[in-house]
Amino acid sequence: MIAVRRLNHAVLFVSDLDRAVGFYCNVLGMQVIAREPRANAAFLRASGSDNHHDLGLFGLGSAASGPPRGHTGLYHLAWQVDTIDELAEAREVLVAAGVLGGESSHGATKSLYGVDPDGNEFEIMWLLPREDWGGLRVGGHGRPAGSAHRAVPVEWGEHGVTHQNRERQPSYAAGHLRQSTS
Repeated sequence: MIAVRRLNHAVLFVSDLDRAVGFYCNVLGMQVIAREPRANAAFLRASGSDNHHDLGLFGLGSAASGPPRGHTGLYHLAWQVDTIDELAEAREVLVAAGVLGGESSHGATKSLYGVDPDGNEFEIMWLLPREDWGGLRVGGHGRPAGSAHRAVPVEWGEHGVTHQNRERQPSYAAGHLRQSTS
């Protein structure tokens, strides 16, 4: 058995490297720490990360197709913030960028969902203190891969953050938000 400790970084294929770098830097606050022009690649680090890089991006060109719906593979990447206030601020950033696709309470986490310009889904999440796990209402849990996290009201209780329903097509990733078919 391999004793995996944690996920160190993710790598995504993107159609337009500069557009993807701009998105992850401007929306998620990452910084470019290295570029590899021969591979049309960039390596980004999240704010406060100890990793060499948290995200690798490899540009394939404008003819590359987006992730196919209904196929196996990556569902989403989850990026963690440290406080509920940071999550609330992240929501405003995602709304302003036009990429907020949904939000959910999973009991141990409070989460926001969006898609990047290539249709790769991501989650911004806050992990509740361990002693608060379990007693919270679970919402959005158990959805099959490929289903959208609907933008429904999420009551974040004592933290004073309540979100209203938003049905919004993201402008940053126009046409890529996966909508629930059920």
